[in-house]
Amino acid sequence: MVIKILVSYPPPTHSPYILEPAVNPAASDPFILAPASDSTSLPKLWMVFVASVVLISVPVFIQAPLVQLYPWVSLLLTPVLFALGRWLRSHPTRGVWGDLLVGFTWTWLAGSVYWGWLRWEPYFHLPVEAVGLPFVLFNLGRTREKVGDWFYLGSLLGTALTDLYFYLVNLIPHWRQLIQVIQLDPTQVGAVFHAALTQMYTPWGMEAATVLIIALSGIGCLPLRSRQFHWWAFSGAVLSTILVDGLFWLAASLA
Repeated sequence: MVIKILVSYPPPTHSPYILEPAVNPAASDPFILAPASDSTSLPKLWMVFVASVVLISVPVFIQAPLVQLYPWVSLLLTPVLFALGRWLRSHPTRGVWGDLLVGFTWTWLAGSVYWGWLRWEPYFHLPVEAVGLPFVLFNLGRTREKVGDWFYLGSLLGTALTDLYFYLVNLIPHWRQLIQVIQLDPTQVGAVFHAALTQMYTPWGMEAATVLIIALSGIGCLPLRSRQFHWWAFSGAVLSTILVDGLFWLAASLA
């Protein structure tokens, strides 16, 4: 028996064995971030890193003046940010941005409460900043959406190390005095900054600052070896602490 097999090439377009390439919206839109994997592109990781740096800077340039004039407005913005983050997080391709915004909401809430009503007492700063810690730690074990959680942890760690520097160098009295003169006599701000810088420029102050910078740099750079979004969010939050602290030092020097 002779069996004739006819093979046509190329195969017809209606063939069930032709696999059409899947359309991946994340490949064409750089702002669409699918869940991270080992193949996550480096540019998109850097986008998350830069976004984390920007969010750490927001309280300095936007929330700080807002909370001094309208603390209730700053506080009432918290549920708005949280709702927006949850809405974005439910989107299948933009969930990373929503997750990051949800994590940022904890830092915004802490900044609203502390700088709005408790800024007179430096020792309340870190406990208020840690208001979201129990929820974040609980959430880490229950979900894969870790970008916002690790962003918040990086922000809290940077705050803790900076506050530790204030304690070790004995800058707490200058902190209290600065808050008082801003409220009562802003013309004395320069004198308070000068006294604080004198304390920082002592040998102990310079050594502690060096250790702080090395610690933040090491903790912040190590996660950049990963290809996971949440580690880059953590790294951006930690390293941006150096930027924010440097801006405060520059402002004090210019004052």
